[in-house]
Amino acid sequence: MSDERMRGDLPERDDLPERHPAAAYTLELPVHPRPIVVIGAGGIVKDAHLPAYRKAGYPVWGIVNRTVQRADALAAEFGIEHVFGTVEAAVAEAPADAVYDIALMPEQYEAALEALPDGSPVLIQKPLGHSLEQGEALAALCRRKGLVAAVNTQLRFAPYVAEARRLIAAGTIGEVHDMEVRVSVDTPWHLFPHVFGMERLELTMHSVHYLDLVRSFFGDPDGVSAVTRRHPGKPEIATTRSTIILRYRGRDLRAVVSTNHDHDYGPAHEESFIKWEGTRGAIRAQLGLLLDYPRGREDSLELAVAGEKGWTPLPFEGSWFPDAFIGSMGALQRYVEGSVDSLPTSVDDVLHTMAVVEAAYESDEREGVPLRVTVTS
Repeated sequence: MSDERMRGDLPERDDLPERHPAAAYTLELPVHPRPIVVIGAGGIVKDAHLPAYRKAGYPVWGIVNRTVQRADALAAEFGIEHVFGTVEAAVAEAPADAVYDIALMPEQYEAALEALPDGSPVLIQKPLGHSLEQGEALAALCRRKGLVAAVNTQLRFAPYVAEARRLIAAGTIGEVHDMEVRVSVDTPWHLFPHVFGMERLELTMHSVHYLDLVRSFFGDPDGVSAVTRRHPGKPEIATTRSTIILRYRGRDLRAVVSTNHDHDYGPAHEESFIKWEGTRGAIRAQLGLLLDYPRGREDSLELAVAGEKGWTPLPFEGSWFPDAFIGSMGALQRYVEGSVDSLPTSVDDVLHTMAVVEAAYESDEREGVPLRVTVTS
């Protein structure tokens, strides 16, 4: 970035994507919420989906799970009238205007999507497959069936992200030239037994949130550089520590994601934040959820102004869980009812996030550029 622009002598660019966010990011609720059929009854449904829908007043018509007892328990807790053991049974009785919410593992998406009525609105849990190839197949399936399909990349709608997005669009911190996501925590993997034995873990199941978030601000990167590694003391778990750089040609923009899920040395130096820096200031959001997960600690959002020392707290309401899930379901429902004209989390858009994930894995396999040293005697 030129010295003139850093000093404010040149006009800031108004053509940058972060200055023109989609209307769905405003977090308004749909005018006429449609009935929801939740497919899955795991921890994420109990801790996020159903609390979010109850808080927003979204009507949950039914819940599906092959272990019906689990669905029965959630139905009793959240006042859901209809319980089914298969997607087909739910579809046979569901209202014609139902929205389907798939909260399963990626290997189960295909069968669930095939069972939905053609043309249905559906929200698919992230990631969109374990690989780009799987994501492409799922996207093709959605197109064949005419599904109005979105992916639940809900970090885009976390309340502190939504407020940061609004401020950046308004030019509050000027032209953004740096975005950093840093997570250094002790993740309790025993709470996620399904991850043991996975060939891919950190990028597809966790950092996909952050790579998707960067894309939601700046669009597709021109290139990706990454390294992702296992912990030597946990051979039963795939990679849990990553650094990813997203490269944007033509912009003096640094976009980096750094994660370490094995920082088990106590809370004193744990970190979990997103930071945006611009020519006029900076915004920092603390993601309290990941600090002592799943109980979490306090979220925060702060603003710093260039030329001044110190940070000022910014007001916002809610947290990643469950409030971001209100926004991701709301974006789909608002698009279906016609109150917004675009669906930023569509399957076709999030397929590009899967391309970033795939590029990160490919970069890791290439292991960087070897040194070129000339040895002289």
